[in-house]
Formats: sequence, structure tokens, C-alpha cells
Amino acid sequence: MLQQTRVAAAIPYYERFLQRFPGVAELASAPEQELLAAWAGLGYYARARNLQRAARKILELGKFPRDYDSIRALDGIGDYTAAAIASIAFDLPHAALDGNAIRVLSRLIGERGNIASSIVRKRLGEVADRLIDPERPGEFNQAWMELGAVICVPKDPRCGVCPLSKDCGARREGLEQELPLKVRRAQSKEVEHQILIVQKAERILAWQRPNDDRRLAGFWELPEAGQLPHAKVGARIATVRHTIVNTNYALHVHRASSGRVPKGFHWLRIEKLSELPLSTAAKKALQCLAKHEARGIEARGEK
Repeated sequence: MLQQTRVAAAIPYYERFLQRFPGVAELASAPEQELLAAWAGLGYYARARNLQRAARKILELGKFPRDYDSIRALDGIGDYTAAAIASIAFDLPHAALDGNAIRVLSRLIGERGNIASSIVRKRLGEVADRLIDPERPGEFNQAWMELGAVICVPKDPRCGVCPLSKDCGARREGLEQELPLKVRRAQSKEVEHQILIVQKAERILAWQRPNDDRRLAGFWELPEAGQLPHAKVGARIATVRHTIVNTNYALHVHRASSGRVPKGFHWLRIEKLSELPLSTAAKKALQCLAKHEARGIEARGEK
């Protein structure tokens, strides 16, 4: 869950996830819709599917693998996660390089290459493997991470209290503010969409992304105006802001009615929506609807 997600945001999801799937067997056997519903809001949903595939592989093995290569072979486990598990859980000497550790190492050796480069990452990994304490690899890796999180921070590093300051190449050359070298982020795009909320009694019209969708496979979405060309579109309820990677979406949410329901659309019962994997955009739009209706009730009460 912490891949691409802040700790504070992941903690409540983590706690709910463990309540629902307390062990490998429960996770391995869970229906995909239930799995995605538990993950909904965290994004990068391939992580949830990989986690389930890893659980199934662990069941096949009969136990959790205990060597680096076998851990690395699990779905969704990359070099960093495999090294973290191997060192912290099994005391194996593998350096785990997260963003904090990479920053510490690149400053320590005065690395002037682009840290997004695979060549530079490989070079930093080799340095870390030489430095790691084989007797306490887990503590060593966590120390790197903690050093980068609280002392060797991205801006204004606290070099005066850093235990590595005397050996730090960046500090020696006065480059602690410039290193590590970062790639300039791609310019963001601005995109607008019109989202329709079509409601009939206690049901909402929605469509489900196909299982081979590259972004949100299996998730439910509210229709866009272009998908319901015969719909009667009402006034705008609100505008929802939503960002995916480098694209900023402005989603204009409207109530609408439609006599025709195109193929591929379904009526979902409102009380069952919490059990389904709704996209974040759909959730935000429905939250706007609830607030809009609440304001209407208050206004009528005042009159």
C-alpha cells in the first residue's frame, strides 16, 4: 500500500484491509470485486491484484518464501520490496533503496547523475551492498530510510546533526542543496469532462470498465455526456477536481435523465454501492450529489 501512497493515507486502508483479509487464505480466495472495493481510493489498482496473486502463490508454496530470489518472484514485488522483506524479516544482507535511502547515498558519494537513470540506481545499489552491515541488515536499511526521512531531507538537510556529515561528498563540495539530481516533471495537462448522475428511485446508472482495461479494470464509473447522447442534462451540481499522474481533470457533475439505457450500462442500488469498486471520480461525484441534496433539504426547512 505504501508504493506511491503516503503513510498517513494508507494506515486506515491497511487496518480495514487486515480486518477483512486477516490471512493469506482469505485474501487468495476473495472475489475480485470485493478486493477492489476494499482497495478503492488508494489508486494503482494493479497493486491489489498483484497482492492477491502473490497470496495464491504463497498458498501453493505452503509457506512464505525465505530467500531474496523467491520473494522477488512474487507478483508485485520489486527489488526494493524484496530487499526490505529479506533484510527485515529474515536478516539477509540485501540493501533496500527507497527514495530516502537513495537521497542519502547520492549525497554521501556526491553522485551527480540522474537518480531516475537505471545506471545510477545500479551504481547506488552497489555502494549500498558494500556498506550494509551483514550482521544487522534490517536495522541498517531502516537506519538509511530514517536518516533520509528526518535529517537528510530534500530541502535544507540538517547536516549539522548528521552522523555522516564528515564523510559526505555533497557536504564537502557544498552541493547538499543541489543533490540528488532530479528529473524535471512532465508538464501537466488540463482536461474537462461532463459527468452525469442518472437516478431512478434508489438506483444509479453506471457502467463497468472491462477486465482488460489498463487503468481501472473492473471498476464502476458514472456515464459521461458523450455516452448518453439522448439524455436530458440538468443544471450543474458541482465541479470535481481529480488528478491522475500528470493529468488534472475538471469533472462537471450534472443531474440527468435518460429514457434509453445503452448497452453496457446497469442500474446499481444506492445502498449497495459501498460493496462495489467505484472509481474515485465516481465517488467524488456522488459525494457532491449528497451534499447538494443536503443543502436543498436545509433550504426547504428554513422556508
